[in-house]
Amino acid sequence: MPSSKTILTAATSLTASVILFRSIASDLVPEQLQLFFSSRFQKLSNRLSSQLTVVIEESEGLTSNQMFGAVKVYLGTKVNDWTRRIKVNKPDEDEELAVTVDRYQEVTDNYENVKFTWIMKSRGIKQSEKSTNPKTELRYFELSFHKKQKEMALKSYLPYILKRAKEIKEEKRVVRLHTVDYNGTDYWSSVVLNHPATFDTMAMEPEMKKELIEDLDIFVSRKDYYRRVGKAWKRGYLLYGPPGTGKSSLVAAMANYLKFDVYDLDLREVQCNSDLRRLLIGSSNRSILVIEDIDCNVGLQNRENGNDTTEDDKITLSGLLNFIDGLWSSCGDERIIVFTTNHKDRLDPALLRPGRMDVHIEMSHCTFSGFRVLASNYLKTEEHRLFKKIEDLFQRVKVTPAEVAGELMKSNNSDVALENLVKFLQKKKHEGVTRS
Repeated sequence: MPSSKTILTAATSLTASVILFRSIASDLVPEQLQLFFSSRFQKLSNRLSSQLTVVIEESEGLTSNQMFGAVKVYLGTKVNDWTRRIKVNKPDEDEELAVTVDRYQEVTDNYENVKFTWIMKSRGIKQSEKSTNPKTELRYFELSFHKKQKEMALKSYLPYILKRAKEIKEEKRVVRLHTVDYNGTDYWSSVVLNHPATFDTMAMEPEMKKELIEDLDIFVSRKDYYRRVGKAWKRGYLLYGPPGTGKSSLVAAMANYLKFDVYDLDLREVQCNSDLRRLLIGSSNRSILVIEDIDCNVGLQNRENGNDTTEDDKITLSGLLNFIDGLWSSCGDERIIVFTTNHKDRLDPALLRPGRMDVHIEMSHCTFSGFRVLASNYLKTEEHRLFKKIEDLFQRVKVTPAEVAGELMKSNNSDVALENLVKFLQKKKHEGVTRS
């Protein structure tokens, strides 16, 4: 047996020879020939390898890849002592750290005694001069495993990841508020929606509140029904009424009840119809898309007034209608679209029909039953000697829930707060702000 010193010397000599040979070959062999042999060697290596690699890209054209997002969430739970690079993010309002695996960090997962290896990579995207796509790179995962496990990977392992990622999201779900951001990778940026509104705190008529909750419950339970009848799984709501009647708070209450993210879409910020479609595609499933003050957007008023579109309009009425219930509206599931307006009569009738605005909810002036909800919320008071006088005044005076809440917030003492409210209502009555 040769000594260890002899073996080490021989290995060093062989390595030096290989390096020298590669250097000479690089200088003398033409680049095209090098590429030819490299390609042939790679193909031969692939044929001899027992490994199969599945590529999961972040998006396909304009459409986000649900599988990519699920893998990202799932691998975040697979960080262990062997992981050398992780990414940590914590938005201001989130209670927990969001942990994900960094690029080029290999992660091994065992599923039913089979080894699966993951790694996230990225490549640049060539941009044409006319391209409006802000993305400069495409991220993708490579999943490697023994090729004999192909059926298991595609029919069992990947579906398991989709299911598990959904469970993880639901466990950690925090409702987020998204706004248009043309500098982002998907046209949206978000913050945590920390709005405390619930249906219990809404100053609505009990019957109206009950009907809305039942409608939402039916909607989220009818996935198979929408598919059977051939309609996109979405629902449209129109909230109309004067300012201060709680339209925005009702949207927050709906989001908190369903645990749906909110996408706040200001049509004045949308550059054109194609951007409108990209924004729809960039929003997630199980979300509420809010278009506030739709009557204030140029070009979307009643066509009978001759205001369908003008040369300076950024989007057209037809573009919006296609966005709501055309082919593009089917790009996603379990979506709710909420429109708000102070002037329902200004809207084009084409917007108001079922399929676009399925449910119309009038957010009117505060009633006595609505006041009782506010008194309970702000003062923790269920009964009071002034309630009868306040009830009589509510029958004569028009006042918004926001105005009532403003008066109740002026004092923690229920006697003082309610006396101030009585004076406020009496002043309204004297000013002639009465119910018709």
